[in-house]
Amino acid sequence: MKTRLALSLSLVTLTALLTLAGCGSQPAAPEQDGAGVEDRNPYAVSTTPVGSTSADPYGLAALKDPKSPLSKRSILFDYDSYVVRDEYKSLIEQHARFLAKNTQMKMLIQGTADERGSREYNLALGQKRAEAVKKALQLLGAQEAQLESVSLGEEKPACMDQTESCWAQNRRGDMLYSGEF
Repeated sequence: MKTRLALSLSLVTLTALLTLAGCGSQPAAPEQDGAGVEDRNPYAVSTTPVGSTSADPYGLAALKDPKSPLSKRSILFDYDSYVVRDEYKSLIEQHARFLAKNTQMKMLIQGTADERGSREYNLALGQKRAEAVKKALQLLGAQEAQLESVSLGEEKPACMDQTESCWAQNRRGDMLYSGEF
């Protein structure tokens, strides 16, 4: 019984000594600020001051900023074609980077056609255009789970005139983000 008591006292004493030794031997670490919390709500208001050079070019505010390439959402196509033109490749690259950095975001790509051609043909061509944009985004880093492609055929014209310049505006793939569709 005495040995158990002596052993218990020894352990208590040893624990107390180790605790005291650890308390005062190290200088106190300077306090650190906590990690920032990011608001991933697509409707959140940006708190970055206007004109700030530290704005994130891939943040949600860039989607609405007219100076940002991310505010441009239409890819125009040539007549009877679903090949993405070279002039739009950098725009698609910007959107792919945004999606890669914002994995919670989803995009709906709506392929459209001008009014010439049958309804079935225009639906098929619109789908091919949407798929072409989707594939380009995936090749540049966007995840398939973030992307959905649909065809609207000739049902959503940007222009109603019967001119070549108007028809050119209707041959497109529109990129819409979460909350916009």
